[in-house]
Amino acid sequence: MKVIHITASYKPAYIYGGPIQSVGKLCEALVGLALSGEGLGVNDVQVFTTTANGTKELDVKIGIPVLIDGVSVTYFKRQTKDHSHFSPGLLSELRKKILRYPQDDSNNKVYKRQTPNAKLIIHIHAWWNLVSVLSCLVAKWYGVPVILSPRGMLTSYTLGNRNSLSKTIIHILLGKQLLKYCHIHATSEQEKKDILKIITPKSITVIPNLVSFQFPVSSTHTSNSDTLRLLFLSRIEEKKGLELLFEALAIVNIPWKLTIAGTGKVEYVQNLKLKAEKLRIHQQISWIGQVTNEDKFNLLARHDLTALTSYNENFANVVVESLSVGTPVIISKFVGLADYVADKNLGWITGLNTEDIKSGILSAYQDIKKRKEIRSTAPFLVNTDFNDDTLAKQYIEYYKKILATQWPLT
Repeated sequence: MKVIHITASYKPAYIYGGPIQSVGKLCEALVGLALSGEGLGVNDVQVFTTTANGTKELDVKIGIPVLIDGVSVTYFKRQTKDHSHFSPGLLSELRKKILRYPQDDSNNKVYKRQTPNAKLIIHIHAWWNLVSVLSCLVAKWYGVPVILSPRGMLTSYTLGNRNSLSKTIIHILLGKQLLKYCHIHATSEQEKKDILKIITPKSITVIPNLVSFQFPVSSTHTSNSDTLRLLFLSRIEEKKGLELLFEALAIVNIPWKLTIAGTGKVEYVQNLKLKAEKLRIHQQISWIGQVTNEDKFNLLARHDLTALTSYNENFANVVVESLSVGTPVIISKFVGLADYVADKNLGWITGLNTEDIKSGILSAYQDIKKRKEIRSTAPFLVNTDFNDDTLAKQYIEYYKKILATQWPLT
């Protein structure tokens, strides 16, 4: 079985946050299983992506497969920037790959239009960009099965925010029909519910993200201070709900400090800093910018609580990363992993209003016993529940299930 992963951006474009990490981790795990002989039929994993790196381009070889952490990755130039990522070279090469790939049940080496292939699958990551949408169109034209991992891009919140007009146009003209062709992969039950409010796909399944985390733990945490040390570690953008967190912190009557690690649009970050000044909490906030993968786990371990009061998150890798070093979380109920956190009692879940978030912060501050228990038990739970090989095999079984399906191609 050959799996071609299509993604508009790939490592080392870490500016795009969690999805880059998750896609890379999945591809690496699939390759690892194949090399170990446990690939369950997957023997060829490739990534097609662009040079996207925010407003800049990655300094990489173009159009030539290169090994990135053991994965064969081909980068293509993009003709348009964020968030469209139009790349004719990628689409052309994808078509050539499909045409060169032999059919399972025929001596004919060239695809006929709408002839399903029993051994090739296209796995597309994210939506609303021209790499994803047009790659799906190419795959559909030649009858190649498609799995789409929307990565939070198929929710009512996403449709109604940022470039909503262009998304609506794409959806009406092309996206709606293409999405009916796809099998959908959701990363959480919450994302599944969000997706089903918008479309009815061929099938939908839930498999968590693969997440890089630190285990075993070499904790650098100390708890000698009465000050609650909170951490926000993510891309800084509107949906993360930092304004809500600021408003709650402004009215809690406890000693606290907040570290904000991440980057975002300059204008938006500046507005957040002005809001903090107006709320008179700016002296308790440290803005440290983007941190490296090597440094983030020590940063997480040094804090008492990781906060993510988002309006919408399909999964939230940072929740797993935080718990992997024993740091509890306070997250909104609209974060994909909220059910997991609640079920395992690994933190505090809030609504999206100031009083609710304030109450969660106070509960976390006061319940020192619970925080200590989480610090002790969370790393082992996460290491079991988010094991790379176990999750990667679930993806492979999903691929095999789809390939075994008789395809209605309209």
